[in-house]
Amino acid sequence: MTRIPTKEEVLAWISDNPALSSKRDIAKAFGLKGAARVELKAVLKSLEAEGHLEKRRKSYRDPERLPPVSILLVEEPDIDGDLFGRPLEWQGEGPEPRVLIRPRLNDPALGPGERILARVTKVEGEDHAYTARLVRRIGHNPHRILGLYRKTAEGGRIVPIDKKSDREWRVPPGASHGAKDGELVEAEQSGPRVRMGLPSARIITRLGDPSQPKAVSLIAIHQHGIPDDFPDAVIAEADKAKPVGLSGREDLRDLPLVTIDPADARDHDDAVHAAPDEDPGNPGGHVVWVAIADVAAYVRPGSDLDREARKRGNSTYFPDRVVPMLPDRLSGDLCSLHEGVARPVIALRMVFDAEGSKRGHSFHRALMRSAASLTYEEAQAVANGEPSSERAEMLAETVIRPLFDAYAACAKARDRRQPLELDLPERRIQLSEEGKVTSVAFRDRLDAHRLIEEFMVMANVCAAETLTAKRQPLLFRIHEEPSPDKLEALRETATASGLVLAKGQVLKTAHLNRLLQQAAGTDQAELINLTTLRSMTQAYYSPVNLGHFGLALRAYAHFTSPIRRYADLVVHRALIAAHGWGADGLTPEEEELLEKTAQHISDTERRSMAAERDTTDRYLAAFLSERLGAEMTGRIAGVAKFGLFVKLDESGADGLVPVRTLGHEFFHHDPATQTLMGSETGRVFSTGQRALVKLQETEPVTGGVLLELLEVEGEEVTRTGARRAPPYGRKAPKGKGPKRKPGFRAAPGGTGRKVTRSRRK
Repeated sequence: MTRIPTKEEVLAWISDNPALSSKRDIAKAFGLKGAARVELKAVLKSLEAEGHLEKRRKSYRDPERLPPVSILLVEEPDIDGDLFGRPLEWQGEGPEPRVLIRPRLNDPALGPGERILARVTKVEGEDHAYTARLVRRIGHNPHRILGLYRKTAEGGRIVPIDKKSDREWRVPPGASHGAKDGELVEAEQSGPRVRMGLPSARIITRLGDPSQPKAVSLIAIHQHGIPDDFPDAVIAEADKAKPVGLSGREDLRDLPLVTIDPADARDHDDAVHAAPDEDPGNPGGHVVWVAIADVAAYVRPGSDLDREARKRGNSTYFPDRVVPMLPDRLSGDLCSLHEGVARPVIALRMVFDAEGSKRGHSFHRALMRSAASLTYEEAQAVANGEPSSERAEMLAETVIRPLFDAYAACAKARDRRQPLELDLPERRIQLSEEGKVTSVAFRDRLDAHRLIEEFMVMANVCAAETLTAKRQPLLFRIHEEPSPDKLEALRETATASGLVLAKGQVLKTAHLNRLLQQAAGTDQAELINLTTLRSMTQAYYSPVNLGHFGLALRAYAHFTSPIRRYADLVVHRALIAAHGWGADGLTPEEEELLEKTAQHISDTERRSMAAERDTTDRYLAAFLSERLGAEMTGRIAGVAKFGLFVKLDESGADGLVPVRTLGHEFFHHDPATQTLMGSETGRVFSTGQRALVKLQETEPVTGGVLLELLEVEGEEVTRTGARRAPPYGRKAPKGKGPKRKPGFRAAPGGTGRKVTRSRRK
């Protein structure tokens, strides 16, 4: 009688022979024929029912193993440049395995987001479970859509929330993922691109009620693809971390370092201390300490924590939440310089003379204990002679006043250096506990803010100088001077405002500061500050030093925020390697990848800024939605062929005045001068003009604000047969517009400006 294999034997065979897992292959392996095959079928059915096997067409496989040929989603390269794939058909109960893609010489280059068919091989003793060889590419990551689901008789439709998109998507029956009418959903393209009709999509994630206030930042997170969930392996690694002790470090626990942060700070990664210099050769000088959380002690190169931190690039901050670069166990605990708790730091000792010039500096790997966690307001109150608490009063003479004395000296050196001094007040969105906007107010700009900012700038300079002197590779923070085109546009704006920006000389920040000083206190101040900002190039990271134009510095590197920026962590590792402080410094493999790392984290920073900006737009639209019909003042901040952008004075929100609402006459758009000119009335609209508008419509889900123009520069705007604009983000019905008058030319002069965004310092 033929012996039927046990369940254990069947599982062992499939595990060892994943390519031979059909019922026929298994029967042949155990020599089963005739009626014995029926009994084998019963064994396989039993294993399938118990969850040990999964039937795939005519074969069986262990759900805890990948099939020999699998579909993989290509991910971002890790810090070593290795490419990994995420299995899209993983059915196991544990975390999906890591798959290392091993390209062959003639394989095509693969990019993140591509889907491939690959032959995978199980490996042991590595930090990945499988290796993969490319079989063929099966297409790029399908187009993703974030929008509102609307149920219809034929299935449903998705209305995108992106105000730049005016095309809806069709959701076939059975592809709705159980979404309800009006829900916010994430979907992906499910069919081929179409030239006519609506493209098809299938819903992959339901995000709930879009009217809930706390959905605002969630929309931005999904729309911009910001990773907001840490993999289990990353959380496990963070949870295993233990506090770092004094071994191999200098003891600075008796030095009264303090943190000074916003009242709602989510982490504390820098602490400061100052005292008069006792060196008789430096009369009136100061010794300033800046201690920065030693994140490198916990996040080692090549670890799961390191890979995830590099992938994120930076933390992303929203009014109601933060998407951190590191898990809370590190960012909010072990790496955060909490009051009264010993924490590892990389500390910098700087010596300044009485005029604020730096005489020398040195770096130290140390252990500190924060003497106090102060807010900006507490520190400023002491400087003003009005301590707001007993604790602040106790620290006044020994800690806080010496800091302000040292800052007063450094401010003299800053004035001599002449960094760009823009005056653009920052607005702060205040939320209720439910996440609803309660007010939009200006953030106070105190000397306490400037104190911390200046000490952090000097610390970043010291990091760049030290590493350059030691010939240690690092990432510089680069800010190049404005392009000739942007500079000329700024000059035209200044001339139109009756101000002067001289030509024929090498541009320095001092020249721009003189322009800003001319505008200070005038009606043109905001326009000139905003136009100067938008003339700047975007800052970025690079292993090659090209200087920092805005700060008027020859060498600059980010060192002071390693909890929230990967660039700072790289600089910390470079300092560790340069000083020989341990095995957790920058590795040769990391050095080879610095250029790729710089590009990647520059991109993630840009992504976060866009997400933060979009979230602010949505919150402001929600805030204004209760004031429809109200008249508001503002200034024309942008001109496009489809209309005018007006920045409202009170809230700082940007609203659109569609060109169709200005009248039936043809409006000529001149990109060079950034103007719109009416063909019949000759009326010219340009950037910088004061405007009175009426709030017509808001769309909190997209962040759109629609305005009606009432007055420009105090003169009423008359419209000849103006048409009402369609909802913001939707195209108007097609129709013939008025003919252009013969011999029409663009308006001479005017103010020129390109609407761009500048990066953070």
